[in-house]
Amino acid sequence: MNHSIPGAMDDGLKKITSYNFPLKKTQLAPGNIYQGKKVEYDLYVTDTMVNFTGKRRHAIAINGQIPAPILEFTEGDTAIIRVHNMMQMETSIHWHGILLPNKEDGVPYLTTSPVEAGKTYTFTFPLIQSGTYWYHSHTMLQEQSGLYGSIVIHPAQPEPQLKEYVVLLSDWTDENPHQVLRYLKRGGEWYAIKKGALQSYGEAIAAGAFKDKLKQEWQRMPAMDVSDVYYNKFLLNGQETNEFKDAKPGEIIRLRIINGSAATYFNLQYGNSYIRIIAADGINVTPVNVNKLEIAIAETYDILITVPETGTAELRATSWDVMGYSSAFFGTGSVIKAPDIPRLNYFKMMQQMGSMNMKTMDMGNMQGMDMKNMSMPVDTIPKKKEMNMQNMEGMKMDDMAGMDMKMEIPGEFNYNMLRALHPTTLDSSLLPREVKLTLTGNMLRYVWSFDFKTLSTADKIRIRKGERVRFVLTNNTMMRHPLHLHGHFFRFINTQGEYSPMKHTFDIKPMETVTIEFDANEEQDWFFHCHILYHMMAGMARIVSYEGSVQNEFAKNGYR
Repeated sequence: MNHSIPGAMDDGLKKITSYNFPLKKTQLAPGNIYQGKKVEYDLYVTDTMVNFTGKRRHAIAINGQIPAPILEFTEGDTAIIRVHNMMQMETSIHWHGILLPNKEDGVPYLTTSPVEAGKTYTFTFPLIQSGTYWYHSHTMLQEQSGLYGSIVIHPAQPEPQLKEYVVLLSDWTDENPHQVLRYLKRGGEWYAIKKGALQSYGEAIAAGAFKDKLKQEWQRMPAMDVSDVYYNKFLLNGQETNEFKDAKPGEIIRLRIINGSAATYFNLQYGNSYIRIIAADGINVTPVNVNKLEIAIAETYDILITVPETGTAELRATSWDVMGYSSAFFGTGSVIKAPDIPRLNYFKMMQQMGSMNMKTMDMGNMQGMDMKNMSMPVDTIPKKKEMNMQNMEGMKMDDMAGMDMKMEIPGEFNYNMLRALHPTTLDSSLLPREVKLTLTGNMLRYVWSFDFKTLSTADKIRIRKGERVRFVLTNNTMMRHPLHLHGHFFRFINTQGEYSPMKHTFDIKPMETVTIEFDANEEQDWFFHCHILYHMMAGMARIVSYEGSVQNEFAKNGYR
């Protein structure tokens, strides 16, 4: 492995990672005259047949391709996108992570009219941000069938020119997605059997984990679950493998990574060197080096990698259940493979989870507890300037004798590594409206919800424009969930304190509590949901509603 750090000697790196979050939001009212040029696209949504596995199956394509075309813009442009529905059923397009007028958000019957069969809908919105984003259907399970694509918004201020590629990750099942959902609701174990994830007593005995299985049953703790669906293929830009032979030896290239899957987390590893993260969810961050990047569903990351001087390096995206992977290859010659990831040991994972004393973490025992008193106020956390590698400039390696060099080797990614380029703190003079939500559900009944209420039975989360809003979320399930808030960026509170990053999508692990906060600077209704497609369809979603807003004309019947 080449241990050179991608981009470390590139003088243009600071320009590439300049702050790109819109500090002052422009007025997005309908009918506004936007600055910049008009960029127009025509997207034709059609039924099609594909063969990813040796079997022909139905899919949905845009302009005849899966994934859909890359839509490129420059910050300040006005996007004019005509969606032509050539199918016999309605469809929709959501522009994931884009700040835009409510009626252009693309959630049918909530913000935007569905695109009826045989009809055309024209989206028009200004682009007040830059970065890597994506788009997908928000109608039923169409996203699983191939209706997704990428968006690249270049900054208004030109950046140093690096060769760049979009890398769009996805999952594919030969089954009809509606049949998949019906099967999940029946509570069968066939998918777990196919993945080797069945956690029966027989499996526990074979794994030497019989006592752990008994303890799990005694505590009424559900089995560890990593993923719901058995997938036939994992795709990278619509293929299992992609070769980028025009990448030159020693060249530093930028990859815009998008997890556009319906239900799969991916671990990303590179065979030649470390991965250098420079942006998360479209927003530039302080560059950080990792040897493994875990990408939750619907997140995006911009990374830098170095093409090997000789040979071809593999960038591998492995599904989190380790049932398969897709690969991209950079360079020419003999292959430098990415590391293999061992198969999961579910009982070992249960042992680790059991060490957290799960019984005491039951949210029913936490009633009345003030969660605010359980941690240090985030903005009082030390800034850790002494840990900033930029302050070590000129230090000789001789001066570091005796230091544990393991600290110098980039490790696996976690959210505490993400540091904004500027303070992201909100107006401290405003007392936050705090909303506490518990993620609830289980695999047996396949009902996923917030506070044991599915979308169809839950009240809206009501906020007011001008407020500072804080969500405190606790995951009381044995699965991870990627949560996405439409129409907003929020501070994801981590150990970086006032430099906590801005995101639009985040992962929450089993039995974890996460806090996000944002300025309520919008109006009308916005969707907040789990981005595991089947969890969303099973009910893990809420509507965030601005009190006093005039109701959107398309929201009269409610999301469906």
